[in-house]
Amino acid sequence: MRFWRLSVSLALPVLAYILLIGFITLYQDQLLFLPDPTPPSAENLRSGSGPSLTIWPPGSGSAFRGYVGADDEVNRGWRGTLVLFHGNAGNGRDRTYYLGALEPLGMRVILAEYPGYGGREGTPGEAILVDDGRETVRLARAAFGEPLWVVGESLGAAVAAQVAVAPGVPATGLVLITPWDNLPDLAQAIYWYLPARWLVHDRYDTRAALQSFQGPKAVLIAGRDQIIPPAQSQRLYEALPEPKRRWRVPEAGHNDWPFKVGMAWWGEVLAWLEATAPQVMKAPNSR
Repeated sequence: MRFWRLSVSLALPVLAYILLIGFITLYQDQLLFLPDPTPPSAENLRSGSGPSLTIWPPGSGSAFRGYVGADDEVNRGWRGTLVLFHGNAGNGRDRTYYLGALEPLGMRVILAEYPGYGGREGTPGEAILVDDGRETVRLARAAFGEPLWVVGESLGAAVAAQVAVAPGVPATGLVLITPWDNLPDLAQAIYWYLPARWLVHDRYDTRAALQSFQGPKAVLIAGRDQIIPPAQSQRLYEALPEPKRRWRVPEAGHNDWPFKVGMAWWGEVLAWLEATAPQVMKAPNSR
């Protein structure tokens, strides 16, 4: 009887561990992607406190690919176009703070929307998000020309990295905000008690993707990031080829970093990108 009780007491934790591994394996997409599928409407495109939005491309209806400021066509003096790939939760309409910070600096902002988010059809996954993002950037380039900057936050940084290195994608430079180096290493850091590295089916290997990208790369690291360990972002930065520049914001967390940096910071980032990109384009063997 004592042996049986001992066997049961040992078997239950093992069973629970196996079930947890199975849960993570089967439901990893639900853990990674947290979309708000609400489609755009006249009400949710208007903002009471921030910039109002309109779908982009204009007149695309349900085939829209993102959002721009409602007065985008009124302002003709844009210094460039910035395509933003957002993080894993919510949808692109939640990121109007980019317009508030960047439009006054003369930058057109396209808030790219993912398949499965914000009313767009599809199911999110690495290949789907990257392929869709490449088409969005190509359309932006065809519509607005250069320079064209690609920006990604969190999950979006991993998407932006793969988009930027795709053949035929004319990304002038990159801004990576709270990025990871690759998803298997991140999963292992978060789920340290599981063989998480071997369970994830998407790779999102930002470090490997950007070895071939010769444009300027700006990286923001949040010192108090509670989701992506700052060491992950730092490891990515160290592995990136030049030209690159890092901004560490010690007091910023993963989700409150927009409120820890202001328009002056964005102005500094844009000035560095614009000063660095022409040197890269003139260099031998550049993209």
